[in-house]
Amino acid sequence: MSQGFTEPPIGYTNEAADRAAADHARKGSESMPAQVITVTSGKGGVGKTTATANLGVALAARGRNVVVVDADIGLRNLDVVMGLENRVVYNLIHVIRGVTQAEKALIRDKRVPGLMLLAADQHADKDDVSPDEMDALCASLRPFADYIIVDSPAGIEQGFRNALAPADQVVLVTTPEVSAVRDADRVIGLVEATGKPSPRLILNRIKPELVAQGDMMTTDDVVDVLRIELLGIVPEDGAIVAATNRGEPVALQAGSRAGQAFHNIAARIEGERVPFMTLDASQQSFLDRLSSLFRSGHGPAGGAR
Repeated sequence: MSQGFTEPPIGYTNEAADRAAADHARKGSESMPAQVITVTSGKGGVGKTTATANLGVALAARGRNVVVVDADIGLRNLDVVMGLENRVVYNLIHVIRGVTQAEKALIRDKRVPGLMLLAADQHADKDDVSPDEMDALCASLRPFADYIIVDSPAGIEQGFRNALAPADQVVLVTTPEVSAVRDADRVIGLVEATGKPSPRLILNRIKPELVAQGDMMTTDDVVDVLRIELLGIVPEDGAIVAATNRGEPVALQAGSRAGQAFHNIAARIEGERVPFMTLDASQQSFLDRLSSLFRSGHGPAGGAR
């Protein structure tokens, strides 16, 4: 395979957004029932909140009404990543406690028709909300959305259980690092133990040059370990850091490789068959190299069995 990517960036323009919104309005009552997608990870710092924001943008760009919900109570970062922090008045706790109605707490993103945010409360604690309350919250949001994307806190404590409760689908974000993949594997078991559908995988921050050198786990390596469906591959993209600092998800940017990846993921969520971005896999995979190392007798105790 050749190094690089198989698809050109699709671009994102206000004109395209307007057409998408008009198409959605024409569909009216034919819109699908609202789906709650919980985005989670086993480990912090793998790009879960960034993925949530960009999935929201990409699905809204397709003419869908999308509510992104920050369930990371006590921290609240999704509003910053989306550049909406100065517009937060009401938050998730206000809706749950009946201070205001869900519709009044939603912040509409003026850049993307159909995209709305429900922020978390910085001063509350994850234990202040129960799974049943989160389920009821999402039920109150379903009339306003085709998709409700819940940004789960990292880890497996109360916040994770809250975010998982209303999920119709679960998306698991990890990077191709051994520790992150190990934590992701534990999350898969916890999700499946609740009776929820098996998560689908977003593999984030792939570095083609390290994959080619055999110094980073390949996509196949990670899928072989986790054994769940691959939803998307997001390459490392320096534009993400700058975009996050500006509060501008990369899915809004024409020419961003990571932005294109999130648009591809949105298409797959809607059932379309979209080719995966292709990296150079001509070198031995990371796991192949580990296996050959142990077979050659350089493992623990001289490779003795």
